[in-house]
Amino acid sequence: MRLRKLRTKSVTRTAVAALVCTTALLDASQAVAAGGDPGTLAADALSTWQTDGIVWSLAAANGVVYVGGSFDSIRPPGAAPGQGQVARHNFAAFDAATGKLLPCAPSFTGLGHTVRAMKASPDGRVLYVGGSFDRAASAPVANMAAVDTAGCSVRKEFHPGVSATVRAIEATGGTVYLGGDFGRVAGQVRSRIAAVDTKGALLPFKADIDQPVRALSAAPSHGRIFVGGDFETVNGRPARSLVALNPTSGATVLSYPGWFPSQSSVKTIARDDSRFFVGAEGHGPGIYDGRIAGRLANGTMVWKDTCFGATQAVVPFKGVLYSASHAHNCNETPGGFPDRGDRQHLLAQSVTDRRILHWFPDTNGGLGEEVGPRALVVSKGVLWVGGEFTQVNEQPQQGLTRFGSRDTGAPKVPGLSLSSATADKVTLAWRATWDRDDASLTYRIYRDGKLVARQTKRSTYWNLPKMTYTDPVRPGSRHSYRIEVTDGTNTSEKSRALDVTVPKKPTTRAAGDAANRPSNAPERATADHGAAPSEAPGHVTGEAR
Repeated sequence: MRLRKLRTKSVTRTAVAALVCTTALLDASQAVAAGGDPGTLAADALSTWQTDGIVWSLAAANGVVYVGGSFDSIRPPGAAPGQGQVARHNFAAFDAATGKLLPCAPSFTGLGHTVRAMKASPDGRVLYVGGSFDRAASAPVANMAAVDTAGCSVRKEFHPGVSATVRAIEATGGTVYLGGDFGRVAGQVRSRIAAVDTKGALLPFKADIDQPVRALSAAPSHGRIFVGGDFETVNGRPARSLVALNPTSGATVLSYPGWFPSQSSVKTIARDDSRFFVGAEGHGPGIYDGRIAGRLANGTMVWKDTCFGATQAVVPFKGVLYSASHAHNCNETPGGFPDRGDRQHLLAQSVTDRRILHWFPDTNGGLGEEVGPRALVVSKGVLWVGGEFTQVNEQPQQGLTRFGSRDTGAPKVPGLSLSSATADKVTLAWRATWDRDDASLTYRIYRDGKLVARQTKRSTYWNLPKMTYTDPVRPGSRHSYRIEVTDGTNTSEKSRALDVTVPKKPTTRAAGDAANRPSNAPERATADHGAAPSEAPGHVTGEAR
């Protein structure tokens, strides 16, 4: 969704602050006690294939990442649109670690020609695929299919027959849950949510939900399945956007009053061993767009951030909650940034205390609704991102990208300028630069090729402090200065040379003449008086060298 006027959320934010104050402070203290912020993945994009359309869903199983969406072909990393295309109709598969294209390529076509949801069975043997389509490879289906991952074949016996678009799938040992826009499954009434067995037979699970379901996440050990979407009522009672249901019967276990205003919808749900995480998208005044963490054990809120910009997907990994959104104001969230009229499409937060971590890879808005990233999955230690973007980290890259653990990007080098110069010192100035995954950077100053100083400073893309260094030098000398920046792993190129001629000291005779001259006597110019015009204080002779 597009940028909106920010004043419309003030009431929502005030209510949120009162609601989460106690738990946020508790979790923040626990995070500090445990040793501070967790480490993130690198923000440098890995070489990745591209799509010619939108990626709506990602899933992983047995070291393979499956990509579903609305596209007709893919192309190699770095290829421009139309170059090196390989046919893939709304579905593709890649090696999770290397990014290599795999031959698994059943097409999902007909109706809306789109895959909207995918989820692998817990053992990884079956991939369940949902969306708007009526054929899976050569098999006739109705918006839902199952693929054997070992041979990449569509299970012809699995055809539950869903009456409209499937937008969310969750799979447990013997049950496959599906949510979306539909009203019937296998010819029987099922209002936006249903459950089938592994052969596609409809199960007794039943809940009455008044508007589309967009997210599902099961917690079998806690006796519930979390359901998110656009709805206002579930099983005849108010349940705004989020509800926990009994996984066998569909009866309501928990609702979450006050968590979401009426104009906001839950778009994504994920969990770790102790928490569940939800992300929302809002429309109109008083909306909520951010992320919430809750406790699996009892459903109570752990924290709630206050970022603007609709959240499309979340995934927790090693103590970090990664999210796809188009955040444009996180000023009231710890570690967050102010509104600057731009968007940050990928975020990382501590799962314990909502703090935004220094991890700022970015995409553009791209195609369609110009939201940017829409789907996330982690496999083999690599975060895969899919969506409608056409750029990643300011470089052309469409539909798909990846982030791993290796930091390969050097910070940008700043330009040096002369702040001041006297006969015995030169003061250099520069604006701090920033790095996408390292807040603390070290600046190295070179005079005539020799390292003379180091300074370390924290910076972000929205806060670039001014920095200076004063260098003691001989009067009348000439020097060439350069600067480089390192994040501890990668080092920038050295800056262009800043050549400085240091002023000379006034001579003793000139000083004496000035002291003995009558106050009304005219000043006499001498060859030694002051600095020559070409050697004026701080004279720069070759800044762009």
